[in-house]
Amino acid sequence: MIGIIGAMDEEVEILLKEIILERKEKKAKMEFSLGKLWGQEVVVVRSGIGKVNAAVCAQILADDFNTDYIINVGIAGGIGDNINPGDIVIADNLVQHDMDTSAFGDKFGQIPRLETFDFKCSKELMIIAEEACKKFGKSKSFIGRIVTGDQFVADIEKIKWLKDEFDALACEMEGGSIAQVCYLNNIPFVVIRSISDNANTGAHMDYEKFKYIAVGNSVNILRGMLENM
Repeated sequence: MIGIIGAMDEEVEILLKEIILERKEKKAKMEFSLGKLWGQEVVVVRSGIGKVNAAVCAQILADDFNTDYIINVGIAGGIGDNINPGDIVIADNLVQHDMDTSAFGDKFGQIPRLETFDFKCSKELMIIAEEACKKFGKSKSFIGRIVTGDQFVADIEKIKWLKDEFDALACEMEGGSIAQVCYLNNIPFVVIRSISDNANTGAHMDYEKFKYIAVGNSVNILRGMLENM
């Protein structure tokens, strides 16, 4: 069973049209759609925006649906001049940039008393995602760190800080918490983001312009993955 999480309706609506639906279940004000999608047994769910919603969703997938893998797809903001709207970023690890216990000597992003700084994606799933990107071929793809926080980052100085502090390729609001839940439950996972905006060029304007292109790119990559898993 593969759990597929998108934060917003726009990120899962195409998947819900394509799924061969077997049943739906509701929990924590989320609707979990179970069935077959491009040859795989899946459960597709819109988590809602933000780290708490995403973490609750991932834990339900672990507890109630016994998922073997979790794939988080969606859109994100680019970091750095070479990351542009329409590009794909496959996370190799994730950090929660808004975790700050630096007053106790911790690095920004370090979750206190946890034995790891970052949450590493499954190498197997990363390879499958990379191959799907190559097959899709319409967008540039990058592999690297994605940072997560409960903020829509539209400030150039904040973007520069995320780049300098974390060497991040993209920032968003759910992936790092899903990654933490998967880490705690020993579930292989990968986070894939299609870039919808870049604060260096005006985040809000780009977001509205490229949102649906970015969602379409994410869906095509996911389809390529499922067809080859």
